[in-house]
Amino acid sequence: MEKLEAVFDHITSRVNVNLKPMGVDVRSILQNCIPRERHLLYYAFYALTEDHPISFKFKNSNLAGTYFLGKTQVDHSVLYKSNVRGDELKRRGDVVEFNGVKTKLFYDEVIRIINSFLVKTLVHNNSKNPETPEVFRILNSTAMHYSNIHGTTLEGVYLGAFATADLSIMHNCVIGDFAYVQAGDLSRTTVEPGRVWIKANNLFEFNYVFPEGVIEQYVKLDENGHLSGKFVDYVDEYKEDFVPIYSTARPETDFDVPETAYVSPYAVIKGKCVVGENALIVQRAHVEDSYIGKGSNAQENCYIQNSIYKGNDVTAHGGKVIWTTVDENVFIGFNSYVHGRQDCPITIGRNSIVMPHTIIDAKECIIIPDNSAVWGYITTQADLEAHSIDLDELANASDVALGTATFTGDGKAFVEAFRHRIDHIREENGAYFDGSDKTRGHAQKTRDAAFNILQPFQSGKDAGMYPTMTIGD
Repeated sequence: MEKLEAVFDHITSRVNVNLKPMGVDVRSILQNCIPRERHLLYYAFYALTEDHPISFKFKNSNLAGTYFLGKTQVDHSVLYKSNVRGDELKRRGDVVEFNGVKTKLFYDEVIRIINSFLVKTLVHNNSKNPETPEVFRILNSTAMHYSNIHGTTLEGVYLGAFATADLSIMHNCVIGDFAYVQAGDLSRTTVEPGRVWIKANNLFEFNYVFPEGVIEQYVKLDENGHLSGKFVDYVDEYKEDFVPIYSTARPETDFDVPETAYVSPYAVIKGKCVVGENALIVQRAHVEDSYIGKGSNAQENCYIQNSIYKGNDVTAHGGKVIWTTVDENVFIGFNSYVHGRQDCPITIGRNSIVMPHTIIDAKECIIIPDNSAVWGYITTQADLEAHSIDLDELANASDVALGTATFTGDGKAFVEAFRHRIDHIREENGAYFDGSDKTRGHAQKTRDAAFNILQPFQSGKDAGMYPTMTIGD
């Protein structure tokens, strides 16, 4: 495994050159977080569809267990069981707008991952960087377990476990465990664990930091790369369910799926489940004893158990929903943990927004009213008083302080931006499909996906490395 070790050393040096001045040294984490032999065990797979360009280049890298879709290039990197989805990349001829200025793309956009280490990380959407509109770039960066890189270019960045970088541009930043950041262009910024930070120029800003000691209960990555906490215990409890799926080159299922919906063969469907029209359940989602209503979805690393989705409900990457009734048009944000119990279930009212990185760990029955925004750490009904607000009330506000959460700026713009984005997600997922090409989304476009299986060398100096492969331009 000499070449693989050389790649680890190369990534470590490139990341540390950027982050040592920020007080971060990733050497011990990269050395210890994944046992080396696991990099030989898992095949990577590249999805083929008529709707996405077949174009990839993999060079000097390990890709163990990683899923690819769309135009991708990986060079001198280690990707372990990650998801790299290029189904929303911009295309040649598209006109994009940055800061009021429009520009046309001369090339199809490509995801480029260089000198980076990603472990169980989701990469999706497209670049919001005006400097490189044709390149969704991840350079000299490290992203830890179950982190999300969504529409965010990274250069010299460390993302902690279960952290999310969303619709931003980051240079030399450190994002702590379970922190969520959507704050535009950031440079030499450190975001503490458990902070939820949403900012749009001078238009609005939302801030929340979890109470001291809470995040460590749910997720903690130590300096030696050891991951612990309730989130990890929960995910580990069900990891064996995925083993049969990945033990064959082409998984098969006899689960009944409507013609307008899609359930990935690399998702787990367990117990008594119903999937409605236009629904989407993607790879590495886990759904058990649940009803997924029309137009609803479960994205990567989502877990839905003993729950009801009434329709057009969005579960963003990494969301976990247990013993919960979700009314229509609800959004459950990135890596949120909505954990009801059989004797004390959770009900979420229609048109509500569960903010990214929310923890609702019910000690009693919790009912969230219709049209609510919810955030933070909630265990009882009384906690909602300081951790929720009616969306219409927020739209009419300019300054709000509830508990340790603060909002300043244009409340109407904040609410409209959220609602517009959620509706766009439904459109992209095909929730509104009516039989016309114009309304086709991921649920319809990926129904006939095929998968190429890619395997690493198993012995010698090249053990753990994938052969250099190039298809397309």
